[in-house]
Amino acid sequence: MNRVEPIRSEKKIRDLKNYLLGAGNIRNYALVAFGLNTALRISDILNLTWKDIFDFYEDSFKSHVYIVEKKTGKEKKFLLNNNAKLALKKLKNESKAVLGSDFVFKSREGHNKPITRFMAIKIIKNSCTSVGIKERIGCHSLRKTFGYHSWKKGVPIPILMELFNHSNQSITKLYLGISQDDIDDVYRLVEL
Repeated sequence: MNRVEPIRSEKKIRDLKNYLLGAGNIRNYALVAFGLNTALRISDILNLTWKDIFDFYEDSFKSHVYIVEKKTGKEKKFLLNNNAKLALKKLKNESKAVLGSDFVFKSREGHNKPITRFMAIKIIKNSCTSVGIKERIGCHSLRKTFGYHSWKKGVPIPILMELFNHSNQSITKLYLGISQDDIDDVYRLVEL
């Protein structure tokens, strides 16, 4: 498996989200926006149902989501930030009657099936190519993008390690996709 990169440019992230909104495919927009804002693996994103993220009794999105990670079997609790909720709200408003058991990112083929990992990769890669993102992109790029921008905003690596459920910091450091430009920025910042 080839290593994929995060999307390092915030402008390119905005371009990507605007492109998907402009294309009128709210499901694809919501998939990318949700992935960028939750740092979940694509397998966990695709397994989400509406009852996982929406409280039908209160008629509102949950503040926190609880899942069991498919890859690790570990429990994970994460906050739905405003951008994730906004994307999900757009998707819910566009969808016809949503049931709790419905998959959030539903395939157009078959009855209540999530899109496949292959389709998710296709959506992400094609959209990134359309807006000129040249890095090696895959589904994990969304997760890595969250980590990269968190790190750039000063979130300590041990916190990111916990967020990603990594067993050691070296894995987390690989995720961050630190480039020579990032290293150069340190030299520009620290002029003694």
